Amino acid sequence: MLLEGERLVFQGREETTYDPLAQCLKLLSGRTWDRLAATGYGRRLVARKLGARVVTEIQAYALGARRLFPQCRSILDIGGQDTKAIALDRSGRVAKFEMNDRCAAGTGKFLEFMAAGLKLDLDRFGPFALTGRPGIVINSMCTVFAESEATSLIAQGHRPEDIALALHQSVVKRSLSMLRRVGLEAPLVFAGGVARNPAMVELIKTALAAEVLVPPEPDLVGALGAALHAARQGAGGASRL
Repeated sequence: MLLEGERLVFQGREETTYDPLAQCLKLLSGRTWDRLAATGYGRRLVARKLGARVVTEIQAYALGARRLFPQCRSILDIGGQDTKAIALDRSGRVAKFEMNDRCAAGTGKFLEFMAAGLKLDLDRFGPFALTGRPGIVINSMCTVFAESEATSLIAQGHRPEDIALALHQSVVKRSLSMLRRVGLEAPLVFAGGVARNPAMVELIKTALAAEVLVPPEPDLVGALGAALHAARQGAGGASRL
């Protein structure tokens, strides 16, 4: 993401692959900047190789979410590798946060694995779950045990769409528990790649009985925040994540 001052002039994405630094260089190719900031799992690699400033994901998401939604008080980010629940104070500073980054439970990787187990493409998994009927409960958030539960439910004759709904509900339950522990306060911004899943958005809205704010590019909120952090280190010029 490239900012001129704090004005967005370019954004793009690449798959991480086995060589994230090469993917970053691909995004940077042909572009110039005054300050470079990096966030996410590869931030220290980029900092070491390219001299970028390091910004924590928590700080980056707080900055990005408040830029998009100035009224934001809580953030739920569900990405491929982790889930973050963040509470902000009235000025937009991080008041408290919780992060699940020890296993795949409740993350996009969990949903991707479960979709594959039901022989569905990931982009079909959410819409498919929305056709399901409630009533099934998935007790385990461990990816391996949840797959065993789903397999057992299929063997018992339960409909795949009902199982898909239950799997989504288990992720929502875990995520909202994290949010409540940090102090859930509306309005909530739902970010990260999993915010592209319509079932997750709908289930969170229903559980909270409140509006959920979803950015147009939910998986780039952290990138925006990192670029804003770099831009605010000095006046003028371009900054980049």
